[in-house]
Amino acid sequence: MAKRVKSHYVYVVELSKRVWTENHKFRAANPHYMGIKECLYVGMTGTSPEIRFKKHKSGARSKKGYKISAYVVEKFGLYLRPSLYEQYNPLSAADAKIMEERLAKSLQKEGYAVWWN
Repeated sequence: MAKRVKSHYVYVVELSKRVWTENHKFRAANPHYMGIKECLYVGMTGTSPEIRFKKHKSGARSKKGYKISAYVVEKFGLYLRPSLYEQYNPLSAADAKIMEERLAKSLQKEGYAVWWN
């Protein structure tokens, strides 16, 4: 069996609470949110979380012109929350994809409003 290369990371970005009032899709994805904890974005990347966050905030596009930044992070992203993700990294690409969803759902259960892809 081939060894999985651990070259990917999950990460968490704290979002401005304005995302709750200004983005109906975000509200719809978090029907049980009580407004107490923060709003978050959970993602995965093949670069460092810091580089990926900068790409989100800049509205980065691929070489072919496709937008590669998440709108909610570009518009509402404040900063990374390493204490919520560092313990899981690094991961293989397959494990990062699984962890992205698990982490997002776990944070929702803890009372955060969360967006992920």
